[in-house]
Order: sequence, then C-alpha cells, then structure tokens
Amino acid sequence: MKIALTIVFIVIAIALSIIVLCQEGKENGLTGSLTGSVDSSYWSKNKKHSREAVIQRVTVVLGALFIIIAALLGSKWM
Repeated sequence: MKIALTIVFIVIAIALSIIVLCQEGKENGLTGSLTGSVDSSYWSKNKKHSREAVIQRVTVVLGALFIIIAALLGSKWM
C-alpha cells in the first residue's frame, strides 16, 4: 500500500509542477489595484469557464491531494 501511495505521490508532484508552470502571470496585479483599472471585456466577465480557471481548479485539487498523501505517507499508521 505504501509503495502505491508513493507512486501516486510522485505522479501528483510531477503533474502539479507542470500545471503550475502552465499558469499565466497576473499582469495588472499591483498596478491595476492602485490605478483602479477595470476589465470589462467578455473574458473578464466569464473567467470561470476559461482555460485559466480550469488550470486553477486543477491546481487546487492536485495541491490538496498532494498534502493529504504527504500526511498519509508521513503518518506512523502506514
């Protein structure tokens, strides 16, 4: 069981690394908040269906699985 969890852990770690590297940077991070610029484009209104939103959700799920499996592998019950 521990070997299978270790293999899954390694696969999730590699997938998480790739997904994080695929994410785009925020261009208007601090500057946009200071100047008050507002995006009113179609994509800013429908961000939950965009590629970025999907990548962000996958990152959250993989990150949660990574932490859970790391805790399981580090516990004394395994």
